[in-house]
Amino acid sequence: LRIEKDIVGERSIPSEALYGIHSARAFENFPVSGRRVNPSLIHAYGAVKLACALTNFEIGSLDEKRFRPIELACRAMMDGKLDDHIIVDALQGGAGTSTNMNVNEVIANFAIISIGGKRGDYSIINPLDDVNMHQSTNDTYPTAMRVAAIKGIKKLELSVVSLLESFQRKEKEFADIVKMGRTEMMDAVPMTLGKTFSSFAEAVGRDRWRIYKCEERLKVVNLGGTAVGTALGAPRTYIFKVVENLRKITGLPIARAENLIEATQNLDQIAETSGILRTLAVNLIKICNDLRLMSSGPDAGLNEIRLPLLQAGSSIMPGKINPVIAESVIQASMDVCGNDQVIASACASGNLELNHLMPLIADKLLENIEILANSAKILSTLCVDGISANKEKCLASLVSST
Repeated sequence: LRIEKDIVGERSIPSEALYGIHSARAFENFPVSGRRVNPSLIHAYGAVKLACALTNFEIGSLDEKRFRPIELACRAMMDGKLDDHIIVDALQGGAGTSTNMNVNEVIANFAIISIGGKRGDYSIINPLDDVNMHQSTNDTYPTAMRVAAIKGIKKLELSVVSLLESFQRKEKEFADIVKMGRTEMMDAVPMTLGKTFSSFAEAVGRDRWRIYKCEERLKVVNLGGTAVGTALGAPRTYIFKVVENLRKITGLPIARAENLIEATQNLDQIAETSGILRTLAVNLIKICNDLRLMSSGPDAGLNEIRLPLLQAGSSIMPGKINPVIAESVIQASMDVCGNDQVIASACASGNLELNHLMPLIADKLLENIEILANSAKILSTLCVDGISANKEKCLASLVSST
């Protein structure tokens, strides 16, 4: 064990731990969800800390002896090599301070041992004075959240494009298959199966465009604002260079907010982005329910299309196959809708100069992005791509209709 001190007192820390006393206290104080901080947020935090350290080095506030090991540690965090050392619960008090301190301590200790020092010897590299120089949780946490969200959005867009293309291929494949259209679950007028899949494609296409535009909503960050956006303690040269360095490090079109105080107070862009993600979830629920109905049967249902046979559907009824991918995507999408309500409530509940619920907002936002990316992917590859048309049943229903 090693002994570390903070303003509360002393406590023992495992000698081999990269985290320190602040992380240990937070780990004990918030045994809430059992979920750690989303890895994508940790990786983004590494990029934010690197941008800050690089800027401090460039303006002469951080010497090369300390900067180089900090840089090494930040890059290790960006690459996911330090995930296991961020031990705090995802749902923590303090507007993300526990996450920021956990990150600071892990980077400091990794940097210390990389140059032959002992963990906890903060006379070499200090988590606050060096790693957190010219920073606050108030600006680093929301910036890391936005960086993580933009990266996730880019992956989500690829999954949505893949799903869109799957529906478009089926639109062409089923272009000449005539079937009954239905309104209010009753027979209506004839249409083609291709037109049904064309409608799915059109809806997903709108989602793709909305998701693409999310980047503009998320790219403006308050990094450099330090405490409540006042830029307290940060040199003017640092404020103007740090976002530029973050843009270079991440390859993302990050921009500095003109009004750092406003950008620290308000999270309406996050709420707007979450609403766009919810809209995709709404479309996925509708589409998947239609696929379930159209594939129902095989004998006593509509049975107009056949979904891929993936797994046995019953422990008691032989031969039963269920539309499991559609059902999985529906559940995931409903989870997204629920998370969106949480995000909206949390974004509305910030007080005065800061939103204290950022850990909850980040957790739900990044979860939604991941859930939707995975859902769109499996819906495309494991369901839509393998759909076939039951031409005979479509024709029979049409001929027997009024």
